[in-house]
Amino acid sequence: MTDLPTTRVLITGATDGLGRGLALALAKRRATVLIHGRDAARAEALAGELRATGAAAARVYLADLASLAEVRALAKAVLAAEPGLDVLVNNAGIGSTVPTPDRAESVDGVELRFSVNYLSHYLLTRELLPLLKRSAPARIVHVSSAGQTAIDLADPMITRGYTGARAYCQSKLAQIMATFDMAPELEGTGVTVNALHPATFMPTKIVAKPISTITEGVDATMRLIVDDALAGVTGKYFNGVHEARADAQAYDAGARAQLRALSDKLIG
Repeated sequence: MTDLPTTRVLITGATDGLGRGLALALAKRRATVLIHGRDAARAEALAGELRATGAAAARVYLADLASLAEVRALAKAVLAAEPGLDVLVNNAGIGSTVPTPDRAESVDGVELRFSVNYLSHYLLTRELLPLLKRSAPARIVHVSSAGQTAIDLADPMITRGYTGARAYCQSKLAQIMATFDMAPELEGTGVTVNALHPATFMPTKIVAKPISTITEGVDATMRLIVDDALAGVTGKYFNGVHEARADAQAYDAGARAQLRALSDKLIG
């Protein structure tokens, strides 16, 4: 297992579940881990644990991903403080029943699951692209899901027929669609972008009945972060460690363009 003392990785949602597992795995390999979280005490406690584990450095960045203003502030803080960024892991998310199974909106008036799981990361990635490009070769990893549902582009905020499961699955497909859409744009920059379903129902705060282990999810995600065999591989969706096919809408260029236009409009 090769040490990574010069590798700088930002993980959203790093204080719990898969994000925490990734942070600990990277610390053991002496990487610099940039911790995103909402709770300062939990994030600082994790930073101390990572330093004790062996991380080259561990720094904390706070933001509520339900606020686009806070996402912009997060990106601004990273750009101001970090000389480089080798990997961005867009991991944070909310499930189909947490914090509520009912329809809710972000502070910006966007359907909550779409906002937290997808739009916040779309904005964060866009804001951090200059730093990733300067740090190339660099990687963007979207932690998505095998749970995917085609987006009703006539009603993307699901004002009719809402369920938490539908909203969650639409938000996860949106991540994959953005992955496929961004890869050609980044061609020649040295920055790759891929998405994966890390494992099925890992024991996290958004899963009631786990099936897989955190370790399975960590191993699959770490592969996209560090595996030399994947250098240059981009615009792919993986189920665990295997390349897989996403929902058919992800391959519809017109649908991807509509999602991109909607996303750009929502982030202003």
